[in-house]
Amino acid sequence: MPDIIFQPLKFRNLEIKNRLIRSNVSGRFDNYDGSGSPVRINWERNFARGGVGAIISSFVPVHCRGRILPNYAMIDADDKIPFWRELGERVHEFDCKFILQLSHGGRQRDIAGIEYPDSWSSTSKPDPLHGFECTAMTGNQIAEVVQQFGQAAQRAQAAGLDGVELHGANGYLITQFLSSAINDRTDGYGGALENRARFLLEIVRSIRQRCGREFHLQMKISATENNNAMVPGEPRGNTIEDAVKVCKWLEAEGVDAIHVSSGSFFPHPRNPAGDLPVDDFVRIYGSMISSGRSTFRNYLLLRNDLTGRLFHDQWVKRRGDVIEGLNLPDAAAIRNAVSIPVICTGGFQTASVIRDAIASAQCDAVSMARPLIANPDLPRMFERGLDRPPVPCTYCNKCLVNAVANPLGCYDETRFTTREAMVRSILSVFDLSSAKTA
Repeated sequence: MPDIIFQPLKFRNLEIKNRLIRSNVSGRFDNYDGSGSPVRINWERNFARGGVGAIISSFVPVHCRGRILPNYAMIDADDKIPFWRELGERVHEFDCKFILQLSHGGRQRDIAGIEYPDSWSSTSKPDPLHGFECTAMTGNQIAEVVQQFGQAAQRAQAAGLDGVELHGANGYLITQFLSSAINDRTDGYGGALENRARFLLEIVRSIRQRCGREFHLQMKISATENNNAMVPGEPRGNTIEDAVKVCKWLEAEGVDAIHVSSGSFFPHPRNPAGDLPVDDFVRIYGSMISSGRSTFRNYLLLRNDLTGRLFHDQWVKRRGDVIEGLNLPDAAAIRNAVSIPVICTGGFQTASVIRDAIASAQCDAVSMARPLIANPDLPRMFERGLDRPPVPCTYCNKCLVNAVANPLGCYDETRFTTREAMVRSILSVFDLSSAKTA
């Protein structure tokens, strides 16, 4: 029998060659104005060359107000279309599809740019962990952002990309509307789940109106929010039962796939599940001190040996023991409730685990980020019969912590023969000569 991992996956209007998808991840590889760079093209081609069936782009803001960091390519204007067209074409050379993730950070912004110091959200409450401040959006502002998502999808379609994904997970703007723990509105966008989902469903309708039913559209959702993971007294937030209802509504509106994640803020003990590298976090967190009310307090607590250790231990405790396949129970619940494909993310890097997840109908495909940063050719390893890479990802999370200020790459020195080898690996994405050759 053919290996189920390498069987094509058919969506309604899209087919990918296997069940391995590069999840949304990227570093600050682009220009301050949101225009893309050859470095990002090089970055994405590394994974296409490694054999994944599709790549989901990094967080791509639909407007400058919605970016989480400077130096991320945006899709906020028509002049961005040529760059994304070129990137898509270079990825397609490896029979790999490219799906653009349409995103808006809302109140969750690591480092704001100079253009928009104020953040919009469903609420005026700062987030409880970092204290990122925000203003509750008016009805006109909601309508404006809905149109920005629709326009961004239309640009992705014009660029010849294979589809778009709505980032409705991990504490960003769509989550801020969906979440019962965050959304405290009393108008038609707050209260009951149907009202909290209104913003999301209006975005879907805007995209379908502009792009038609043939353009692939999927949604990334935090199926279980665990909003109280690190701040005692906070509400738990949405449950899997809430997520199942939302996913049914999305299917009815013409969404083609669901991408299952977790957590109502980022980073979260359960996303990305793994370690909390306190020393790295302290060093990088200093660049975020002015971003929120609580960031300086957190910085002081983390750099103290005692309180830093307590925070680390609490983080690991709330994470739980499972890392690989952490979200599979939620993915299975959603898959049982909808007839569209379900993608699951969560530290996957073992072929037998992935194979069993798909064969047992818990999901139709898996998405990976950190394991592919560690081993971009992981799909090729599976093709050769390996069950797990010889030097696997350790889930140390140093890659994602460093991405706030440094080039994205694997920062776990234990995986390299020397520190110099690690640095060469991280900086290899800047060798543009490799972007010009297959």
